[in-house]
Amino acid sequence: MKYDPLKAPDPKEWLSLDEGERIVLAEDYHVRERIQIPGLRAHAVIHSVVETQVAEGDQLPVKATLSRLMAEGLDRHDAIHAIGSVLLRHMQRLFQQVQMPGDPNERYYAELKALTPESWQLDFSEPDESKW
Repeated sequence: MKYDPLKAPDPKEWLSLDEGERIVLAEDYHVRERIQIPGLRAHAVIHSVVETQVAEGDQLPVKATLSRLMAEGLDRHDAIHAIGSVLLRHMQRLFQQVQMPGDPNERYYAELKALTPESWQLDFSEPDESKW
């Protein structure tokens, strides 16, 4: 299997792989395409997690967010990055043990719902070492 973020992987095939295999596929894509990324492994991990959430279907809002962002003008790869930026902020909050009342994923889902191509591009253009 080859991974290309511009094309949706078959959900069953993607979910049949273990996390390590998914990460290697994402790394291989970026190397194959000669996309220079500092922290390639971390970048591939985020790709893998977002793709896994998409493959899980409608039980999470990630698949619908991806479709919406693409309908609003992002290509699939950029939409994966936009979702990944929200995921990364969410993970940073969890790692920092920021207290969140209730289900911590509710904030993640709310941020996905509010995510637009414009807000992602504005956020992504701000210099910040935490951006992936």
